[in-house]
Amino acid sequence: MSHDLDARAAAGGDLAGSLADLSEVGIRAVRLQYADLHGVCRGKDIPSSAFAHAAEEGIGFVAATMTVDLAHNVIAGFEEGFPDLLARPDLNTLVRLPWQPGVAACIVDLEDPVTHEPWPVDSRGALKRTLAEFAGLGVSPVIAPELEFYLCEADASAPNGYRAYARQESPVYTVGEVADPKGTLSRMLDAAVELGLGAIAAAHEYGRSQFEINLRHTLALDSADRAFRYKALVKELAARDGLLATFIGKPFNDDEGSGLHLHISLVDGDGANACEDPAGAQGLTAITRHFIAGVLDHAPAMMGFFNPTVNAYRRISAEALVPTRCCWGHDHRMTLVRVPKDRGPGTRVEIRLGDGTANPYLAYTAALAAGLDGIRRELEPPEPLEGMIYELPEEMLGEALPVSFERALAALEDDPVIAEGVGEKLVETFKTIKAAELERFNAWVTDWEFAEYAPRL
Repeated sequence: MSHDLDARAAAGGDLAGSLADLSEVGIRAVRLQYADLHGVCRGKDIPSSAFAHAAEEGIGFVAATMTVDLAHNVIAGFEEGFPDLLARPDLNTLVRLPWQPGVAACIVDLEDPVTHEPWPVDSRGALKRTLAEFAGLGVSPVIAPELEFYLCEADASAPNGYRAYARQESPVYTVGEVADPKGTLSRMLDAAVELGLGAIAAAHEYGRSQFEINLRHTLALDSADRAFRYKALVKELAARDGLLATFIGKPFNDDEGSGLHLHISLVDGDGANACEDPAGAQGLTAITRHFIAGVLDHAPAMMGFFNPTVNAYRRISAEALVPTRCCWGHDHRMTLVRVPKDRGPGTRVEIRLGDGTANPYLAYTAALAAGLDGIRRELEPPEPLEGMIYELPEEMLGEALPVSFERALAALEDDPVIAEGVGEKLVETFKTIKAAELERFNAWVTDWEFAEYAPRL
């Protein structure tokens, strides 16, 4: 957060006195931001002169914003008449937008305008509820997200209207003009640093025109906020350069998939890592083993939030180092949960389950709700796997993960722990929206079908 804005946010009670003069530090507007259930950034721009009132009283949105599908259809909420919801700025998230002079941004929490209770379909609110449960155990989750994306250029001759932006072969871990001809990734990295996202590295990933900016680990709510803003930043700066940035799991048939990995550790009240125990089983504390076991137990239901599109399941295959079974291992990238070799403050677990399109707040909430259940029930994970896991006996591999979005939603339906952790109203709305999306997909005639069948049948 910029120091001038930070001082105003820290001023506390007299919001009008502390925020009314944002224009004096060059801010003409404040962009309110929140994630819908897809993780898309929604909001409004508020003149700086009106922001103090918005910060104190909140600002209204129609609840239908949270029930719109990606094809611009309102899917749910008709029975409630689409009431208002109230967006209340979280002043701790107030920050300048480095690529848009004169504009600041502030994440909001959604609430009922009458009772002021958290809005049940707010994914950030769901994460905050789950984190309160961890606080009751005396530990706090710390998370670092890994999010890959592709940059694409418009191409009318391409089957889907786009081609890869930088198309050289074997580009992995290259930087500079060959990997990034327009300097787009470089500007994204600069903006991520200025925005306070904790960016520590940027590079070309394995796929052609696939990129990643690494973000530092922080407490879970801040981490989710940063992941949410990172995705919005990437899409915004790509558009400024005439490019399309996409986090979908499998944008091209002949290239790699984009994933979301979460590196999770637990810290105690003093901020010390609570995951390592050299004398414990597998060198891990009991709470860490219980957390891993909870994730493995609920991973099928987590899939719907970690892989929330039909396309996400195109990238799931053993050959792509994407997990297909509920298993874990030490520094093993073919397992669902990987425990890296780092010890001491770096002791952590990596959940390798996700697709880049996941709403970060929902993915974090589902993972933490699963781990929390494992802790409370003191579950123990099976033995960690070693070697080529698909050559091991079937009974050692753990439960198979859903292979389609339809099956993932069915697994979510059958898991009351994840439903309760995320929130039953939110889960119900999510499933309704995604069922309509699936229905549209199942009715659509694809290019593959025509090319495969029409010439011969």
